[in-house]
Amino acid sequence: MPYAAQNIVLASASPRRRELLAQVGINFQVVPSTADETLLADETPEAHVKRLSCDKAMEVASRPKQSGRWFIGSDTVVVRDEIILGKPADASEAAEMLSSLSGRSHRVISGYAVYDRESDCTLSAAVTTKVFFKELTSREIDGYIATHEPFDKAGAYAIQGIGSFMVPCIEGSYTNVVGLPLCEVIAALEELGAVELFGSRCRVTQKVQSENTTQRCKDKKKDAKKGS
Repeated sequence: MPYAAQNIVLASASPRRRELLAQVGINFQVVPSTADETLLADETPEAHVKRLSCDKAMEVASRPKQSGRWFIGSDTVVVRDEIILGKPADASEAAEMLSSLSGRSHRVISGYAVYDRESDCTLSAAVTTKVFFKELTSREIDGYIATHEPFDKAGAYAIQGIGSFMVPCIEGSYTNVVGLPLCEVIAALEELGAVELFGSRCRVTQKVQSENTTQRCKDKKKDAKKGS
């Protein structure tokens, strides 16, 4: 399993990401990022979440007094017809978003980045899940908005909360819709030497982990140069 808690840093204030990471037994500290989340012109949703994930991880890692070695950044967007749906500003906007998602599918795209400060290596990607909504009545939309759950959620709903009543099925990762593609993030942490789930060598020296991780990153850079 992991080293001491201070070595893995979740660069996010999201309670949902914190809960997801904690549920697999990983120790970590939470340090919210202040990275700019502005959407760039002509930026695709996938490129947007990957860039922000990297920016969040790097912003926290670049703080001179910040402890830790592995930094996790993530960002999630809801996409309908290539339009990114953010958090609704008020009840009217929440109703508009929910109505536009009713009876059809949309995509939830989460980016993640794991940055190893010691080896200067970053693993990042974007993961997509297709989410299907049932046909919603005006009574259901108004009732759901009255719970106040939609107001701090992208797309105006939470699949892990009351909003689950709207979702008959999904195609892809459930944790990705909640806010963190856990399978992929754990794999990245393992590849970078931060954790070793279920292994016989649950705790090895940090020096050996560092040497192995650095070598893997060097090998990848050599392969990239050969292929260029």
